[in-house]
Parts: sequence; structure tokens; C-alpha cells
Amino acid sequence: MTAVAESEALAALHKVFGYEAFRGEQEAVIEHVVAGGDAVVLMPTGGGKSLCYQIPALVRPGTGIVVSPLIALMQDQVDALRALGVRAGFMNSTQDFDERRMVEAEFLAGELDLLYLAPERLRLDATLDLLSRGKISVFAIDEAHCVSQWGHDFRPDYLTLSLLGERWPDVPRIALTATATRATHQEITQRLNMPTARHFVASFDRPNIQYRIVPKADPKKQLLSFLREEHAGDAGIVYCLSRKSVESTAEFLTRNGIEAVPYHAGLDAGTRAAHQSRFLREDGLVVVATIAFGMGIDKPDVRFVAHLDLPKSVEGYYQETGRAGRDGLPSTAWMAYGLNDVIQQRKLIQSGEGDEAFRRRAQAHLDAMLALCETAQCRRGQLLAYFGQDPDPAGCGNCDTCLTPPETWDGTIAAQKVLSTVVRLQRERGQKFGAVQIVDILLGKRTGKVIQFDHDQLSVFGIGQELAEGEWRGVVRQLLAQGLLAVEGEYGTLVLTEASGAVLRRDREVPLRKEPKKPVGSRSGSSSSGRGERKPKAAAAELSEELLPAFEALRAWRAEQAREQGVPAYVIFHDATLREIATVWPTSVRELGGISGVGEKKLATYGEGVLAVLTSLDAPTGAEARTEAAGSDDGWPEMEGEPEPDDWM
Repeated sequence: MTAVAESEALAALHKVFGYEAFRGEQEAVIEHVVAGGDAVVLMPTGGGKSLCYQIPALVRPGTGIVVSPLIALMQDQVDALRALGVRAGFMNSTQDFDERRMVEAEFLAGELDLLYLAPERLRLDATLDLLSRGKISVFAIDEAHCVSQWGHDFRPDYLTLSLLGERWPDVPRIALTATATRATHQEITQRLNMPTARHFVASFDRPNIQYRIVPKADPKKQLLSFLREEHAGDAGIVYCLSRKSVESTAEFLTRNGIEAVPYHAGLDAGTRAAHQSRFLREDGLVVVATIAFGMGIDKPDVRFVAHLDLPKSVEGYYQETGRAGRDGLPSTAWMAYGLNDVIQQRKLIQSGEGDEAFRRRAQAHLDAMLALCETAQCRRGQLLAYFGQDPDPAGCGNCDTCLTPPETWDGTIAAQKVLSTVVRLQRERGQKFGAVQIVDILLGKRTGKVIQFDHDQLSVFGIGQELAEGEWRGVVRQLLAQGLLAVEGEYGTLVLTEASGAVLRRDREVPLRKEPKKPVGSRSGSSSSGRGERKPKAAAAELSEELLPAFEALRAWRAEQAREQGVPAYVIFHDATLREIATVWPTSVRELGGISGVGEKKLATYGEGVLAVLTSLDAPTGAEARTEAAGSDDGWPEMEGEPEPDDWM
């Protein structure tokens, strides 16, 4: 990148986006793309991916074409950019003929900085012809993991995107994703035909997110307790596996005083759109959803993501939890996990569509997810290692296994008892049963089914009374996770695996996690391990009691502005920006312009309103002295245009 281009990129960052310096790999990516090079960018949600194509689109001549699968969010993305001074447009199936013609005319006239398209639109000759008649600055392929059949969100339409490089060889392409293993990374490069692309891989660490996985007891009540104790009034997402569970969980939360709405593919399009719009625009709303919800959601102040069912893969889990804390402030990724989750996921793989290779991939994904759930080591370290990055050997200090290290024990004998019971049933009786019957036999319970099948006559009956029922369920769950037991058939019966024999022969030891006496549902007391919670680097400092009224007043002002304009509140300002305003307490336009995230367009649009809010309040101690030392300045800096990047924070 030439000195002039570099200066223009920095100017755009400061004047348009309101930030003083690039973060991490951003500068190197932007320099490479502005100079005309192709790039494959792996950067976590909230790491600033959007800047990596937005700034090249602003600096290079022409219009940046953004390929995105997020039709439902294009309107919000474009509205936010336009309201903040960027000339943006989109074309998709939600528009009528006149709307599309207007966007086409703007593109051909060179009046757009960014144009968003769905991948399926690029299969249309009319779209390709339109693009060939305009000037294109860069192609950005967002959510690029959708091209990979090894990934968790494969979209066939992405397979056609290799034509961009063939038809426009001189236009740089940048493929971006927040979630990709090495295999997915390689497939992205291959399928998009980007052999000479430079690869940029940022750290996948999100230190502001606290990862916690608790034993599943009564998951809805556990979730309710978690929300009441830690996230009362916060916006968040709760993921469930089935539509029925989504509906019942949303109803349960609402009945218990937490405003929640459902979101799944079974709802009509109007209801889904309304619930998504409410989530983006309202404070404190909880969305209970299947994985159909969330990709591309730009809401920065999602304070928690909860899972009531086991995700199918680490990639899916990482992307879903990454929707929390995009503003860098402390957030929680919470999951309730139990034996039935393991059995259910194993059954889904066996009974699902797809060939043997597909089932092997699904099994590998699930095995990695189970390893994350069952680890006694740092969960963040396990996540980073999965994505090929070196974790901190000392642990992160901000996940449950670091804050309250779990106990482990030699579960070899317990494992042998479970496996022996399965063997006795199969070999002596020709029978297969699920986990409940196995545990009842070990505990010596003469239930109706035990008596019916004479299982109280087995030699293993009652040999497991040293452990409680919950502990035995934990043993079975961990044996399934370690591949020492398998699930078979529609009823989820347990059978041995090839690895079981080594345990029965005493050739293999089986270390297990101890089941906690009570499910850990809250953060209270978690620092008793002697390790304090890690404070996220990107988070604003906790506000003092003296500054809280200003922060709340600014939030109320922001909400009013958002309602008037019909946009999400974060389009006006992020919470992190409001916190900094409350902390710095600017008394002039010049001071306000120095706040991170306050670009020129926002300064011109909202500056007087922000200062009026602060003027109406009692200034904190020291604010007057700062004002006298700095002097007053009512001049407006010479700037223009400011889109808030959709995942800067």
C-alpha cells in the first residue's frame, strides 16, 4: 500500500469510524487488499472483520460488493451505514422492481460505496451483467465458512463464487469467517479458487466471555436462576435443539417475569422478522431459538448466550457463543449438559440423512464437542487448541474449570461395572437396554422393568451402590463421550465399542470427572479458587456509583433517538462508547470527538444532544477542573460520514 493509500485508510478509520488505530491484523489485511491482493481472513466475532473490507471499499475506486447469506439483516445493515454517512445499498428478493432499479442505477452511476448481494443472486446472468457494467473496488465474501462441507453451516450457493475470480481477475477478493478449523480453512481457499491469497488468522480468544458448562438437572429452572442471578434485564440468546423446546422455554421464561420470544423455522416469516426486529431494537429482550437465528446479528450488547441442548460441533458452539459481548464487555456463555444430550446427538447422527463419510464427519464434530464438555482442563484452552492455536498453559482464569477446578478420579472399576452390565444383558439374555435400566441394575433397584425381565438375578445386580444415581449417569455419559460405549437404535440402547475390551481386560485406565454435588448455576463464590476473574482487555472500566446516572441518562436519550429513527439503539452509540462518555464527561465538541467510536458523522448528528444530556446532570468531582484546564471549544472538526462497523467491538 502506498503512503497515500495508507494515509487514506487511517483517515477513513478516524474520520468515518471514530477510532485512532487499527487492531491486531486489521492494518495488515487492509494494506494487502487495498494494494490489490486476495485475502482469506479468520477473525473472531467482534474482532473487526467488517473494517477489513469496508475501508478498502472506501479507499479504492469503485463499489465494494459484499456477498452475504443474511437477507433478513441486509436492510438493517444498509440502513445503519446510510444513516451514518456511507453510501450503501443491497439487492435481494425482498425488494420490488422499482427498488431494485434504483439500486442498480446508483451502482452504475458510481454512487455506492458498498453493495450487498445474496450468493444466489450471483447465479443470475442479469446480476453478472450489471456488475460487469460498473466499477468494482473489492469483492468481500462474508461468512465464507458456508462454502465448506466440512463446516457447520454449508450453503450450496457459495460453491459458485469461484466465478468472481475468473470473471474479474483484477479485482481483489477477501473471504472472511469467524469460525474455521484447518480443514475448513483449506476448503474455503480451494472452493473459492484463491490459491495465491494471503492468509490472516487472528487469535480466536474472546477473553471477555466466561465459558461455563453445568450438569443438567432441571434445565429450565437452572436457566431461570442463571438469568435472575447474573443477567437480570440483559439481552441474550437461548439456544434449544427443537422447535417444541424453543416454544416451551420462551413461554416458561415469560411466565416467570423474563420477557422472551421464540424464533425457529416453523414460525411464519412475518413473526420471525418481528421477533428479530424487536431483539435488535429493544433493550433486555431474550430470544429463545434454534440455530436458525443469529448469524450476522450485529447487536453488540448481547450479555449472554445459553444452550439448553448440546451443539453439534465446536464450530457451531463457538460461533453461537461469539454472539455475546461483541462490545468487549463481560459476557457469559452458559450451557446445561447431560447424559440425554449425548444419547440424542448420537441417535441423530445414526438416523440422519447422508452417506457414511458425512456421518463420520458428524461423529468427529460431536466427539470434539463432547471433549470440550468433559474436559477437566481450561475450556478456553481447549477451544483455542481445536482451532489450531496455542492456549495459555496456565489457563485463562475466566472459565468454570479455571475458576473452580473440577476433581478427577480413577473411574476404571466403575467403567468395568457399567460395561460388564451391558455384556451380561447382551450375552446372557440377548437384550439391549438404555442408561436408565443399566443404572437401576447397578444400584440394585427392583423396579417394575427390573423385575419383569428378572434383571435382579444378574450377577451385576446391586454391585454399584457406592455411587449415587446421578454419579452413575455421569459415568455412563463420560463413557459415551470417550467412545467406550455407543448408542444403537431408535430407543438409544447401549452397546460396547471396539475400545471397551481394553477396559474390561484392565489394559486401559479410565479417568473421570467427579460429578458436583449440586449443579453450579451462578458465578457467586467462583473466585474462592484463589484466582480472580480476568478482566477483559477491551471492556470499559466498571462505572462508579457517581457515574451511573449519566450512563443511564445517555442510554435513555439513545433509546429515544433510536425510536424516532426506527433503528437499533447500537446504531446510535454502543454501550462501550456511552460508558466512556460518562467516564470522560466531555464538556465540548472537541472533547466528545476524542471518544472512541465517535466519528465525524455521529459528532455532527448527535454531539449537541449528548452534551445537552450531560449538561442537565450534576457533573462528577473533577469534571469542572478538566474543563478549565482543557478550555472550551465549540468548533466542529472538519469530518464527514461515519458507519459504525457491524463487528468492530
